Amino acid sequence: MKKEYLIYKLSEEMKEATRIDNELFPKFDVKRGLRNEDGTGVLVGLTKIGNVVGYERIPGGGLKPIPGKLFYRGYDVEDISHAIIKEKRFGFEEVAYLLLSGRLPDKEELLSFRELINDNMPLEQKTKMNIIELEGNNIMNILSRSVLEMYRFDANADDTSRDNLMRQSIELISKFPTIIAYAYNMLRHATFGRSLHIRHPQEKLSIAENFLYMLKRNYTELDARTLDLLLILQAEHGGGNNSTFTVRVTSSTGTDTYSAIAAGIGSLKGPLHGGANIQVADMFQHLKENIKDWTSVDEIDTYFTRMLNKEVYNKSGLIYGIGHAVYTISDPRALLLKELARDLAREKGRESEFAFLELLEERAIATFGRVKNNGKTVSSNIDFYSGFVYEMIGLPQEIFTPLFAMARIVGWCAHRNEELTFEGKRIIRPAYKNVLDDLPYIPIKKR
Repeated sequence: MKKEYLIYKLSEEMKEATRIDNELFPKFDVKRGLRNEDGTGVLVGLTKIGNVVGYERIPGGGLKPIPGKLFYRGYDVEDISHAIIKEKRFGFEEVAYLLLSGRLPDKEELLSFRELINDNMPLEQKTKMNIIELEGNNIMNILSRSVLEMYRFDANADDTSRDNLMRQSIELISKFPTIIAYAYNMLRHATFGRSLHIRHPQEKLSIAENFLYMLKRNYTELDARTLDLLLILQAEHGGGNNSTFTVRVTSSTGTDTYSAIAAGIGSLKGPLHGGANIQVADMFQHLKENIKDWTSVDEIDTYFTRMLNKEVYNKSGLIYGIGHAVYTISDPRALLLKELARDLAREKGRESEFAFLELLEERAIATFGRVKNNGKTVSSNIDFYSGFVYEMIGLPQEIFTPLFAMARIVGWCAHRNEELTFEGKRIIRPAYKNVLDDLPYIPIKKR
């Protein structure tokens, strides 16, 4: 039997072997995707890190949509962000300190923490050479391999004591920007024939500023402050999001930090999770090219209706950036990002595109409600604006998802540390119901 035919035959048999009838899930009360029938997540753990709020439970059953809220260690992210925006300063390091420690730092502690981050940003020479030698056009894969490479240089890689977990957390948060910047510059050199730049991180610069310096050197203050806000808004999103839950599940086995974080990177890479902002950016470009009058409500509504009916664009029936698993009336991250996005569009002379995006947001929500008519309340999510913001800053699509990882590494580390140190810890081990009848074994001579 030819090997090519065997692969085809196995794939055809896989079709039947993997088929599970949908009616079996309610029959055995199985929560597909760890989701309840009303779309809410199945409660599988407790945490003191982040809280995502998008609805209230109605006594007697049902959900009431409410404006979205996101809390970091009990603090409203809107309060944190507005204070940082008002003071025109960089706040990602402050948020990292808060999520790792459970409390806000004072000025002296924050200064020392920033210095500690800067001290740890440079990479081992072997890691730099490894990035240069790695082939591939996906920065997320290079990031994952680089994280696993860090295991080699850690004399206490498998130590899960509190002190060691915190040290590893700070080193990962510090090194992600450097790895991503170097990996992209290597990619543009190897793939696009551009000059190779390896710029060393600078003292006294924030993480956002250092990243932009290492990536492309030239940036405006508003570029850096907007990137800083994006990092703040994506640093944490509760224990139930796929990548954070992946880190917690992996960590519960007692494995090393680098293996657990690499698993989280693999989860975030998926287009249904961290890759969503690229889909919004591509959709926005398509709409700019296919809608003639950017101010016409009728033309936009007609096109969105056709999109939802799977007639145009990629015929998926989706409007990317609209809807969220938890948020209903609003995603607080999208509202906050929109504030600086408007200023950035003004600085870059792209106000007409921003106005078009705002109108698309409004009409997408209205059209979704009219076409679907399912009583579900939806809003735009952070991905609706993040791709456009990244583009205005001058960041390439290849690093959109790695930037998400650069922010979320803070939340991943905080949740890993919690998973390994709380008193009631135990390996996460849910159950799957087998729905195949037992079969008698047939000797090979009789098959």
